[in-house]
Amino acid sequence: MTDTDTDHDAASHEDAKRPAGKTPQSAAPEAENSGGGNKTDDPEQAEQETRKNRRPLVVTIGAIVVGALVISGIAYWFETRNQESTDDAYTDGRAVNIAAQVAGTVVSLDVNDNQFVKKDQVLIHIDPRQYINDREQAEGALATAKSQYEGQQLGAEIARKNFPAQLGQAQAQLANAKANLARAQADYDRQQNLPKLATSQQDIDAATAALKQAQAQVMLAEAQVTQNSPVPQRIGQTDTEVGQLKGQVEQAQARLDQANLNLSWTEVRAPQDGWITKRNVEVGNYIAAGQQIFSIVAPEVWVTANFKESQLAYMRPGQPVRIKVDAYPSLDLRGHVDSIQLGSGSKFTAFPPENATGNFVKVVQRVPVKIVIDSGLDPKLPLPLGISVGPTVTVQ
Repeated sequence: MTDTDTDHDAASHEDAKRPAGKTPQSAAPEAENSGGGNKTDDPEQAEQETRKNRRPLVVTIGAIVVGALVISGIAYWFETRNQESTDDAYTDGRAVNIAAQVAGTVVSLDVNDNQFVKKDQVLIHIDPRQYINDREQAEGALATAKSQYEGQQLGAEIARKNFPAQLGQAQAQLANAKANLARAQADYDRQQNLPKLATSQQDIDAATAALKQAQAQVMLAEAQVTQNSPVPQRIGQTDTEVGQLKGQVEQAQARLDQANLNLSWTEVRAPQDGWITKRNVEVGNYIAAGQQIFSIVAPEVWVTANFKESQLAYMRPGQPVRIKVDAYPSLDLRGHVDSIQLGSGSKFTAFPPENATGNFVKVVQRVPVKIVIDSGLDPKLPLPLGISVGPTVTVQ
C-alpha cells in the first residue's frame, strides 16, 4: 500500500466520524471553539437554552404581578364594598327670583352681572314721581277725614248734653202749657156759669179762644216731648256717624300707607345675600308689576344626588360623603347625607307615570338625596348651581 492510499483511508475514516452536514472547512472553527469551553455550536440551541434560563424569571415576575393584582382587587373590594356612588348628581341651592312690585321706568341700575350683593342693598330705582304724587293726595285725603272725624266727635259730646236738656225743656213747656190750659178752662167754665146779664158775649168769646189756644199749646208741648224723648237713640245715631267718619279716617290712612309702600317699592332691594344672575333689565326699560328682573343665588350650596332605588337599602342621614367636582378636580369636598326625598323624581314630574294603565315595563327609579357640604370649599372657586359632581357615600 502506498502513502497516498494510506492518507486517503485516514481522510475517509475522519469523514465517517464527522457529523452529517459538516464540511471539512467548518471543522477548523469548531476545533477553535472547542478550546473555549462547553459552548454549543448551534445558534437555535443556544437561543432555546437562553429561553430556558429566562423562563423562571418571567414566571416569577408574572406571579408577582398576578399576586399584586389580586391583593389590589381584594383591597379595593374591602374599601368600596360599603360605598354607594353615582354620576347623576349636581350642585343645588336657592335661587330667588326678584320682581318689581310696582310699574314704572327704570331710572338707575345699581348692580352688574354676577355681582355679589348684601341683604337690603338697592338693585334698581324706578321713577318715583307718580308715587310721590299719590302719597301727597293720600295725605290730603287723610287730613280732611281727620278734620271731619274730630268735628263729629265734638258734636257727639255736645249731643250727649243737649239731647237730655232738650227733653227736659220740652217737658217743662208741656207742664206750662197744661197750667195755662187749666187756667183757660177755669175762665171758660166761669163765663159759662155766669148769668147772661153778668157777662158779655165778648168775654165769653175771649174765654173760649183762650181755652182753645191753651189746648193747642198743650198739644204742641206734648209733640216736642215726644220728639225729644228718644235721647239714647239720638245719641247712638251721633255715635254711629262718628264711627263712620272714623272708618273714613282709617281708609284714608290705609291709602296713605299703601302710597308710602308703593313709593318704597320704587327702590328694588335684595332680600338676601347672594350673586346677581339672569339680569334682564336695563336703564330706560319700562317694567310691569310682577315682572322678573333678576335672580339671586344664595351662598348656601348643597348636592342633589339621584341614586338608584337599589342603592338606598343602607343609606341613612348623617352618613359621610366624599364629593368630586368635575369642574374642579383639585377640590376634595367632604359632607354628609342630610335627607332622602320621600318620592322618586318621576313621581313629581308634570305627567307622573300611571303604571295601572297599559303595558308595564319596570324601570329602575332614582330618588333625590340631599347632601350637605361640610368642608373643602375654596372661596376662590365658587360652585355654580347645576354643575356635575360625583358623590360617594359610605353607607356602613
